[in-house]
Amino acid sequence: MSNTDYALLDSQLRALLAGETDALASASNFVALLNGAMDRVNWLGIYVLRGDELVLGPFQGKPACVHIAVGSGVCGTAAASLRTQRVADVHEFAGHIVCDADSRSELVVPLMTNGKLIGVLDIDSPVPDRFTEVDQQGIERLCETFCELQSQRDRFI
Repeated sequence: MSNTDYALLDSQLRALLAGETDALASASNFVALLNGAMDRVNWLGIYVLRGDELVLGPFQGKPACVHIAVGSGVCGTAAASLRTQRVADVHEFAGHIVCDADSRSELVVPLMTNGKLIGVLDIDSPVPDRFTEVDQQGIERLCETFCELQSQRDRFI
């Protein structure tokens, strides 16, 4: 069961990003806020959509894959399907891309503004089956808040 208070995080995110006009700064603080609030996570970051690939954006963790094709791996699958991917064991996910060999489970949420994909939020854990339905719903809500605030800008990062 998740011990993360997602309602509190949503309030903190809104306060943290209130009035901020720089998308890169906002994305960086979003990632830092989540990383500091979640336990048993070894990598957390944003991949930004650039053409037909996802490109590494703000993150916390070990160095990561820089380019991921839409449709490839967990992140690319989330981007192509526009659906959250909650993977209990990445070793059982066909086409999983290994960026950090310590990762065992993953949660990837598409980031959408004005009906368009702008990227994905990727969270990895060294613990199998780390992410619950509560985590998924909480992170999806935080991503909606982040994207709502991003939609007020002309471009994302």
